[in-house]
Amino acid sequence: MTNRPSTSRGGFTLLEMMVATTIMGVAVVGLLSQISGSVHNAARLRDYDRVSQLAREQMNELLANYNMPRNVEINNEFDPRVTGGMPMGWRSQLTTFEKPQSAAGMLALDRIQLQVWWDSNGKRRTIYLESFRKRWFIPQDFQQAAGAQ
Repeated sequence: MTNRPSTSRGGFTLLEMMVATTIMGVAVVGLLSQISGSVHNAARLRDYDRVSQLAREQMNELLANYNMPRNVEINNEFDPRVTGGMPMGWRSQLTTFEKPQSAAGMLALDRIQLQVWWDSNGKRRTIYLESFRKRWFIPQDFQQAAGAQ
């Protein structure tokens, strides 16, 4: 019996380590790109939620304002403290949608159109809202309608 030294050693070769490192590098890059996309989508959704909430609040204010002028476009910008520093504003118009044909004292239907805009990543984005409300038709409404003709 001859005692030969064993040539097999436990461990990894340099080539195996390089292959394993390359595979891990590719996996990490793939995961980071997915995380980056997810963060971008989350920020976009957060902005859209903020816009839709402010649009609903603005529409509620317009619906409650019976002194709002008719057939005149009104616009304004939101306070940057409310929008999180995002440039954002609105444009609105009140029109008579349906009016009675006979006399004052009857119900008329008003339409409020609201456009809310905001800047996101250098692009201007817009959402549109429309709502209706009832109001009592008054004699001045007939005079305005006759003057417009």
